Amino acid sequence: MNNENTDNICEEQLFSQIFKANSKTVFNYIYYKFGNEEKAYDAVQEAFMKLWENCAKVAPAKAKSYVYTVANNLYLNVIKAEKVRLKYADKTLKSTHESPEFVMEENEFREKLDKALNDLPENQRTTFLLNRIDGKKYAEIAEMEGVSVKAIEKRMHLALKTLREQIDGI
Repeated sequence: MNNENTDNICEEQLFSQIFKANSKTVFNYIYYKFGNEEKAYDAVQEAFMKLWENCAKVAPAKAKSYVYTVANNLYLNVIKAEKVRLKYADKTLKSTHESPEFVMEENEFREKLDKALNDLPENQRTTFLLNRIDGKKYAEIAEMEGVSVKAIEKRMHLALKTLREQIDGI
């Protein structure tokens, strides 16, 4: 957001910059919580619509946290209503020249990993996926979650400890 002198998110150029800078990470953040691509897209779209509707009330410096907060609240409302859990879509295996034993072991490991990730508390799972899949730094995750960096470090430690206990070979 190079336009520090611009105070109004209602200007299309600034709103577009905010959208381009944050939509992908907000999507990933909510996707890891939902486990559903369609619902994550809907939440991101709704969050940015609310930002646009309230553009005069939100300072540009607060836009990022506003969008994360709205998206997270949408997620919480859906969870409360539907009581959904994170599920991972099985990706079809491409035909490869790997041995059947390797494919079987890979499938077993993937199932163990999916189960272990699903068994993690939501905050640990989200922290782990944001850090290890999206490459987010602890400070960025702390800002998204609205907690301290120490809390993120603790979540990551507990997630890794649990995953190591549940999965042989990690």
